[in-house]
Amino acid sequence: MARHERLSTLLDMLGQREKIDVEDVAAELNVSAATIRRDLDHLAEQQLLTRTRGGAVANDLAYDLPLRYKTARHVPEKQRISAAAAAFAAKGMVVGLNGGTTTAGVARALAMRSDLAGRGDAAGLTVVTNALNIAHELAVRPNVKIVVTGGVARPQSFELSGPLATRVLSELTIDLLFLGVDAFDPEAGAFAHHEGEASINRLMVERAERVVAVADGSKLGRRAFARICETPQVHALVTDTDADPEAVRAFEAVGVEVQTV
Repeated sequence: MARHERLSTLLDMLGQREKIDVEDVAAELNVSAATIRRDLDHLAEQQLLTRTRGGAVANDLAYDLPLRYKTARHVPEKQRISAAAAAFAAKGMVVGLNGGTTTAGVARALAMRSDLAGRGDAAGLTVVTNALNIAHELAVRPNVKIVVTGGVARPQSFELSGPLATRVLSELTIDLLFLGVDAFDPEAGAFAHHEGEASINRLMVERAERVVAVADGSKLGRRAFARICETPQVHALVTDTDADPEAVRAFEAVGVEVQTV
């Protein structure tokens, strides 16, 4: 297991268990206790956990991993979800993308679709995003017009939020929004860990004609700190085949079109 994967796994364990023991984790991951101690010290330096004698405890039960650690989680599932979701877009659309590893994957999948290319200098697709990493990745695509909201960048997710982002989004109309979420519950709705991001994401939902949520099965049937929108405001959900069948049926029962890939 590569170090970045191990760091992500340790944070996952903390999110699930609230505390971990060095010796136990070393045995589970088949590495030395010294390696785990170094990893935990590294994560503690970044204030992602609190070191204890013989282990570590989580700083926050509503765990919000920095994007660089999230990229190692559920990679095959996210790639399939991204490719399937990108198929919803059509040439000439104004597409919205909020932040997240899955929406970043959707952005890459959209950029690879030759049928969305424009003619000459005309853009085949307009992308509105509050995510700096997505804007950076698509800025070099000549046939994609990028509109970036203003706002203050959050290091954990590269998302812009605040009054400046609100001002820009309130003037725009989005044909299709790809919504990345931290949790999505059939009854309670879509959630983000951070209230500022939830607020901007909520406005993006309100400005969109159609909303497609993209989330791997681990996020379904769960809730996080701040609600983005109610479930009926989401028209479709693209998830993976490991998603809980009961959760899928619950989404379909409230009118959400579910596609598993």
